[in-house]
Amino acid sequence: MSDLIQSVLKCDEKIDLRQFASELRTTGQQYFLRNDIVRAFSDYCTHHEKPSNFYQSSSLGKLILYTQEIILENESLCMIVRPKIASQEIFRILEDLTVEPMTVQELLDLRDRLVNHHHPNEGDVLELDFAPFYDYSPIIRDPKNIGKGVQFLNRYLSSKLFQDSEQTLELLYEFLSLHQYNGLQLLINQRIKNRRELSQKVKQALSFVSDRPPEEPFENFRFDLQILGFEPGWGNTAGRVRDTLEILDELIDSPNDAVLESFISRIPMIFRIVLVSVHGWFGQEGVLGRPDTGGQVVYVLDQARSLEKQLQEEFNLGGLDTLGVHPKVIILSRLIPNADGTRCNERLEKIHGTDNGWILRVPLREHNPNLTQNWISRFEIWPYLETYAIDAEKELLAEFQGKPDLIVGNYSDGNLVAFLLARRLKVTQCNIAHALEKSKYLFSNLYWQDLDSQYHFSLQFTADLIAMNAANFIISSTYQEIVGTPDSVGQYESYACFTMPDLYHVVNGIELFSPKFNVVPPGVNEAVYFPYTRTQDRIPSNRERLEELLFTLDDPAQVFGKLEDPNKPILFSVARLDRIKNLTGLAECFGRSPELQKRCNLILVAGKLRTEDSTDTEEISEMQKLYGIIEQYNLYNKIRWLGVRLSKSDSGELYRVIGDHKGIFVQPALFEAFGLTILEAMVSGLPTFATQFGGPLEIIQDKVNGFYINPTNLEETAQKLLDFLSKHEQNPQYWDEISQRAIERVYTTYTWKIHTTRLLSLSKIYGFWNYTSKENREDMLRYLEALFYLVYKPRAQALLQQHWDR
Repeated sequence: MSDLIQSVLKCDEKIDLRQFASELRTTGQQYFLRNDIVRAFSDYCTHHEKPSNFYQSSSLGKLILYTQEIILENESLCMIVRPKIASQEIFRILEDLTVEPMTVQELLDLRDRLVNHHHPNEGDVLELDFAPFYDYSPIIRDPKNIGKGVQFLNRYLSSKLFQDSEQTLELLYEFLSLHQYNGLQLLINQRIKNRRELSQKVKQALSFVSDRPPEEPFENFRFDLQILGFEPGWGNTAGRVRDTLEILDELIDSPNDAVLESFISRIPMIFRIVLVSVHGWFGQEGVLGRPDTGGQVVYVLDQARSLEKQLQEEFNLGGLDTLGVHPKVIILSRLIPNADGTRCNERLEKIHGTDNGWILRVPLREHNPNLTQNWISRFEIWPYLETYAIDAEKELLAEFQGKPDLIVGNYSDGNLVAFLLARRLKVTQCNIAHALEKSKYLFSNLYWQDLDSQYHFSLQFTADLIAMNAANFIISSTYQEIVGTPDSVGQYESYACFTMPDLYHVVNGIELFSPKFNVVPPGVNEAVYFPYTRTQDRIPSNRERLEELLFTLDDPAQVFGKLEDPNKPILFSVARLDRIKNLTGLAECFGRSPELQKRCNLILVAGKLRTEDSTDTEEISEMQKLYGIIEQYNLYNKIRWLGVRLSKSDSGELYRVIGDHKGIFVQPALFEAFGLTILEAMVSGLPTFATQFGGPLEIIQDKVNGFYINPTNLEETAQKLLDFLSKHEQNPQYWDEISQRAIERVYTTYTWKIHTTRLLSLSKIYGFWNYTSKENREDMLRYLEALFYLVYKPRAQALLQQHWDR
């Protein structure tokens, strides 16, 4: 039994536990989440005049602190306690305070009963359990090391080299023998016949290159090394070749994790990369702010540019550029025939700033043309993805003239397509979630049947389970994206155990301690987003044009609202108009605070101004809500709503213009998986106030280089903004101090160079791990295929039929 509960039952506080449970029942509510529980306990302590330390320091207070959920039944209550990150304990407490541990299956049945979807007399529901399939993989023990999978894997692999050197070295020898590029053999050739010869030849080659000048080009002695059994890929100079061979020699003689990573990271094994981003409007111009089109597009484009650049640098260092070896990066997206003035109807589009980076757009197979020729919501795209993957495979093979070496999925739909492609092509699969909708929509799994007509969560959550378990490795932007914080459950953690009533029970949906998880935050495009103080890099005409747009332009087609006093400090935000991004919440916060209105102007950049221009129901709803708030609080002369789609360069300059005016950036999302706009604002020099729910907790250091806000507490948010304004008025340097720290935070932690170096290193390590353990994954992949064909596909076909009937 939990020590937390035991300590309560062993003291007089058990009376308080019974009384607290009784008072919960009087609310008429059955299901309490952590915020409800903490608030109710605070009220209990106040009402019963408990000592000031009782709330936090009592045994009951500590139990409540770690309780995530309480579910009330007729004669008992169920407590889900999370005593530490990534673990939970489930208990039923009876009226006489008898405590019974509950199984996960019993908990899921209880949740089904809560929504009247528990039918034991009709048979059991499908139960999904992925735990047995992780027996092949080493498991992390300490929750602090979750998200550091590659470090753990390196230690594991190097220990295998040490403990079972003959077998592991044989695998390493075979692995080195595999590598080719368009028929060009790399690294070693057939003159080295086994692992023993590899060790001997490495020492001979080391002796050979050590006698040559370090800067001597590889081409001068290429054929000498070839006679010894070595092909291109070791380095572009004698010094670089020597360094690489020395690392391999050390790995063979005295393996350790740092040497293993250093060596594998130098192997030229990634040449062709696919980044899958299916939904929305994927393009380089005129798309941001459209439905389903925001930070992910920016992220993938910047990642593609940086990957190509990083790969080319590696090829140059490896001596491969002189042999015609060059990287190719393809972003796989959807071709939209009715492109609405964008380039989304073009099959191929070269990525700006690359030599061989491309957007490849593949159309959905045509069913109902009213749908398939137009934009389709990310919630509706599921029926088309299997055939899309089949068609995309043919296009990719044609473009690459061979198979890709790495497939990176983005978001739920892109990750499912990545799974289908990687399974067919037998290449390494990486997942990037960006945002898992299950965490964003409260009780979305429990009430999926009520929501499915609009959101189709039964398809999305099934796709998530398939893709995240199939992936060779998963990149998250933050630690809390995986396993949350001591107070909150992580996005991936929410998939560990849940019910989809009448569809299936997930008793173990993902192994959070698997080394597949790695925290690799994205960067910011430093050519576009840079500090407002770098005036020499700014274009004066752009600055003047955007200053007019922000403050004075009178154009109802682009701008709603006029500023009575444009000289007041600015609260600025930019996002799509959807419920989670919560721009309407920021407007409500501004409207409710006469003091904020007196001291500030509010400027919002948000896509569209007219409901008739949108086909997205959620966007239309938020637009109507925003107009209502402006009317309700009479904000017409205090707010500017810009309904514009900005180019990337204009977006960067917009932040800097706000910086010129000592403005503040506010990111009020109800949940934010990471927050690229936060990085953009901070590197531009804007003091940034960002949601405390999600990734910003790891980007911002509160009150040091930015500020946390609770977007659900409007009064508190307004007060934090007012406090900052007051400090700035009292100390004019305060704004500059926060601004400079924000800039430094981004440049030291969030650059694309850091990101792509890490991503490529991960790809190679997991490629090696995948090669050495491939026979152990087939059982899981078969299980996932069964889930795809028996659960996902029938539901996708039913949705496709609905689309036919529209």
